[in-house]
Amino acid sequence: MTGASAGIGYFAAEQLAASGATVVLACRDTAKAEVAMRLIGSRVEGARLRQVRMDLSDLSSLAEAVENLGIDRLDAVVLNAGILLSEPERRTDRQGHELMFATNYLGHFALTAHLAPLLTATAGSRIVTVGSFAARSERLDLDDLHCEHDYRPKRTYGRSKLAQMLFGFELDRRLRAHAPHTASIVVHPGGALDALTPSRRPLFATSIAQRIYSSPARLVLHGKHAGAHPLVRAVLDPEIVSGQLWGPAVFGLRGRPQQENPLPHMTDPTTAAALWTASTALTGADPFARTTKTR
Repeated sequence: MTGASAGIGYFAAEQLAASGATVVLACRDTAKAEVAMRLIGSRVEGARLRQVRMDLSDLSSLAEAVENLGIDRLDAVVLNAGILLSEPERRTDRQGHELMFATNYLGHFALTAHLAPLLTATAGSRIVTVGSFAARSERLDLDDLHCEHDYRPKRTYGRSKLAQMLFGFELDRRLRAHAPHTASIVVHPGGALDALTPSRRPLFATSIAQRIYSSPARLVLHGKHAGAHPLVRAVLDPEIVSGQLWGPAVFGLRGRPQQENPLPHMTDPTTAAALWTASTALTGADPFARTTKTR
């Protein structure tokens, strides 16, 4: 579980641990990961947890992070970590990629490449890609993937999550040809608000005033604990198959998980194939290459 020390990732890790799964928390901040592990351990008796430091915005570090997992079997990976920047200045990672695109998408693309040997060696394994409701209104500009010419924080975030979803559906198509016993499932959490989320001190807390003020939002939105449900179901439900999209039932924003019909721009094979080609060039990684060296 990438991004497992906060928000939706934390709750998904907690819920998966409660199901009996051994959960590896892949986080950039190891101190926060340790706190998350203690919290989950205090709430889930017998929780089986590990952590590994993983910085998705630094492609050169991912091979070592995967090696440090020290595992010989992987049943599922949840590509969840993400950042939403609000400042107007465009930021880049160490390799010069726009930071949201790098963290939310490129890092996960490269991570999948590094994990592919483990995943494809495990029958019934799953790659769960976490998109966003924000991707519905965005379109990818293949000539400006790093938003050098059109940087607006919310739009750039939405495009990075659309890239994630295009990747998840393209991964399904390629897995069917290369490793049909491994599934690629795309999910999104709907409208998940901090203010509607139960506290998990000391990681995060919601005040009484926040809960009261946000009460009307419960009609159309939910908390991050509920936003984690599609992720968890995609890992555990044997009835969910490769190539499906799952999200909340009520307007795609709240409620129990259900299967959705993805919008055409989320699955377009031409755009997805072009994005895949660009991603291999940008990262030096390919989930189906025999060797992968991220830059």
